[in-house]
This record gives sequence, C-alpha cells and structure tokens, in this order.
Amino acid sequence: MLAAIWLATQISSLFSPGLLDDVDSIYIECARQMLLRHDFVTPFVNGIRFFDKPPLMYWLAAGSMKIFGMHDWAARLPLALMALALTLAVYALGSRFFGERGGFFSALVISTSIGPFLYTRFFIPDVPLALWMTLAVYLFVCATDELHHAADHPDSARRYCYAFAVVLAFSVLTKGLIGLIFPLSVVLLYLACTRQLRTLWKLYPITSALVFVIVAVPWHILAALRNPAIAMPAGVPGLPARGGWAWFYLYNEHVLRFLGRRFPHDYGQVPLWLFWVLLGVWLFPWVVFLPTAVRESFLDLRKQASVENVYPAGSAHFLSSWLIAGRRRQSALILLLWSAVILGFFTFSSRQEYYSLPALPALALMVGGLLAREKSGEPSVRRRLLRANLWFLLPLSLLIAVPCAFFAIQAPTPPAGADIASLLSSNPGLYNLSLGHVMDITGRALGLFRLPLVVMAASTAIAGLYTWLLRRREHVYTANLLLAVCMCGVLWSVHDGLRIFYPAIGSKQLALDIRHVAQPRDISSSTANTRAHPA
Repeated sequence: MLAAIWLATQISSLFSPGLLDDVDSIYIECARQMLLRHDFVTPFVNGIRFFDKPPLMYWLAAGSMKIFGMHDWAARLPLALMALALTLAVYALGSRFFGERGGFFSALVISTSIGPFLYTRFFIPDVPLALWMTLAVYLFVCATDELHHAADHPDSARRYCYAFAVVLAFSVLTKGLIGLIFPLSVVLLYLACTRQLRTLWKLYPITSALVFVIVAVPWHILAALRNPAIAMPAGVPGLPARGGWAWFYLYNEHVLRFLGRRFPHDYGQVPLWLFWVLLGVWLFPWVVFLPTAVRESFLDLRKQASVENVYPAGSAHFLSSWLIAGRRRQSALILLLWSAVILGFFTFSSRQEYYSLPALPALALMVGGLLAREKSGEPSVRRRLLRANLWFLLPLSLLIAVPCAFFAIQAPTPPAGADIASLLSSNPGLYNLSLGHVMDITGRALGLFRLPLVVMAASTAIAGLYTWLLRRREHVYTANLLLAVCMCGVLWSVHDGLRIFYPAIGSKQLALDIRHVAQPRDISSSTANTRAHPA
C-alpha cells in the first residue's frame, strides 16, 4: 500500500513539469557538468565553481543521468527514490517504537503530507536530510537495544554503530555540518536525559569515528587541495582579501549563513511566526492530531515510574506494563528531542520555509503512534482524536474546499492560447523565497487551474466529512486510509497546479525553441565561457 501511494504521488509526477529556474536547474546543472568535465570533486555552473552545497546530491543525479541519459526526470529520480526510502525508514522506526500498525500509520503520515511532496518537486537536499536523520535515529535505537538485550554478545551492536557512522557521513555530504550536528545532538541529549552517557563508550566511538572519516573526509580534503585561496575582488563588503574552498564552504556557507550574513545575501529570511505556521502546513492534514500526540508524548515520559504503583513488582501485568511504558517513554523522549533540536536550531538561525522538513519524520511518528493507540481501542485517545477530527480537520477541509469550489465555478475562462505570464501579477520582492511566486496568482489566472481546483475541493471535503463519520462509528483504520487516499488527490492537484504554473517559473520551452533553430556551429555564451576558462 505504501509503495502504491509512492507510485501514485512521486513516480506519476516525475516527468513533468521541466526543471524550475533557479535552484532546481542550478543543482542539476552541477551534476551535468560533473559528467561533462569528469570532475566529481569541484562542482561547476557555467564555468563558475559552485560550493553552496556538498556533492552527494550532485553525484546521485549525475549517476542517474549516466544510466538513463540527460533527462530532467532522470536527474530527479534519485530524489523520488529517497522519498520512498524515507517512507520505509519511518515505517521501520515506527514499527520498532509502536508495533507494525504504528509503523504503517507513521509511514502513511509522512508519505501523504504536503511538505515532503512539495519539496521533492525541485532538487533540494532537505528531504534527503530527513531520510538520514531518520536512519540515524533508527540505527542508534537498534544499537542501544542490542547492548541492553544481548549482554552476552556486546559485539552485536557493532554493525549498527558503523552503519550509524556511514549515515552521518552521507548526511554531512548532503547538507554540511548540520548533518552531523542534528543526529549527534539528539543522541547525546537522549543519553544525558536517561543518565546513560557512559553507554557511549560501548558504542565503538573510536572505530565508528574512523568509519565516518573514511567516508566523509576525502571529498573535503580533495576540494580544499584543488581550490586553494585566491585573491578576491577588492572593495566588496563581506569579502576577505583572499579566499578559497575553506572560506566559502566552511565559513561563508556555515557560520555566516547561521548568522544571516552569508555572501552574497541572495535568499529570504522567513519570519519566525511564519516558519512555525508553515510547519503545520507541511504536515497537513495530519497536523490536526499533532497537539494530542505531543500531549500524549509528554504524559508517556511520566508513565514508567507510575507502573510500580499499579501492579506489584514481579507480576505478569507489571512486566508487560513496564515494557510498554518503557518503549513509550523511549520513543516519546527521542521524538520530542529530535523535533526540538531541529526546530530550536532554526528558531535562532537564518531560516527558509522548508528548513523544518528534517523534523517532520519525528512529528509523523508521534502522530502514527497515536493513531495506532486509537486503533487498539484506548478510549481517551479515541475521544480526543474524534474531537480533533470534528473541530479541526472538518473546518479546515471546508475552509479549503469551499473557496476552491467557488473559484473553479466563478473564475473567468482565459482566452484561447493565453500565456499564463500575462495573467499574473508581479511581486519580485518575494522571489527569493521558495514559494514567493504563489503570490503572483490573480483571479484572471485561476481559470487555468479549474481542474486541480475541482479535485482539491472534492478531496478535502471528502477527507474532512467522511473521516469524521467513520471515526464516529469507530472505523478508525478505514478513516485513516480514506484520509491518505484523499491526500493523494490533494497532492495530484498541487502537482497539476505546478505544471500549469510552470511557464512562468521555468525555461524548458525556451530551451526547446532554441534547440529547434540552433545550428551546429552555434555556441552559447556559457559554453564559450567554459571553454575559455576551464578551471
């Protein structure tokens, strides 16, 4: 079922639209240049060295295009596969925390939420970072479980520790130092909160660090050696006299970006209140259950100690209740720390709309565990989720469905052959945000979006009303599946809207028109620049 959802959402949308201008095209051009130059150390764009991000995403896109050809869908395929891997990783971790049903519901949440789908429409590393974060937590839990449950065979945890080190290396090669900071912060805070810091010495820290160095460090050394410091343009504020890979990648892209002083300052700063509001949008529609899930997680932190007051020590009920309470406490603490570390970090640093994505698996796992408890028949959980469905999901779905239906009916029909750009407004001050162009849509342009508006209205209305009716009749499993199916309709609407909007934010048709008239001896300015300045 999870694979079917992935096929319906990710693979069905792999072949359209074309690459978006700006970051989508830039990152995939880096991958293409690697293939053309046979240089997999220094990324280039139009003859200019480009060290905004580490190379793992470029390597994956380049490998895919080497296998399938120079196609936009081939470059995007690794991102779609990593979205599937994220779903399966959440399923695996949720199954360990909450049983197979909890794992399934957690995977259902992450695979049908708005954020992970929307931010795999263009080639950025935040969903892969969420994957590495999930795998790191899963491997850490497996390693500590092996230490506690296989005391006679302590070496059984070794393979999980080494795999954890490899995942950390991939994370660093995906998005830099935060790929190391986030997982290690969660691990250290968890061990400190549970008074198990001494356990670190049983997790093979020295040999695991060596594994990490073997995987992560070679590219950093080669990039530094091949890109030494050179003289920088004089008189430019923010630039040192000399700078190379180390200044640009380590200092400019990490320290100055955190402080909001990166050079050049070509990105927007999302207000803190909007950053937190959008976190709920990215987890829509499952966010309506998140307050209850967070509340239950805090309650679970106190339940293990209370078991002794209910059942006598040594009884069968005591043992089973203690184990259940222990698992819930472990999962609650890890998931709360996971989300707090990431959201807290970006609360105090510079932030974009999508920087909260690595925290979404933790929130999805909280919600998935709660849905599993609802299915198992806990009365208090059922009552709270029924109220959340009635008082939050139903109004929110109608708040979306009614305007969509209205505009689908009332929006004027554009003239035949109308260019969408002629129907839009212009807000260039917002274009340094990833979704800034959405504010360009006008009432005149909505007639082009009639079909996705109809599907969006129907999907959200059904999701809000019928899931409440099913929950009221205690068909909670069917209600969750129906909500996921309706979200497939919502995600299709989002993608089809992007396809219609594409001519305003992508240049594929322009490139195809140029190809149609280009002559064999024509040379583009970027190609000429690359030939003149190959280094």
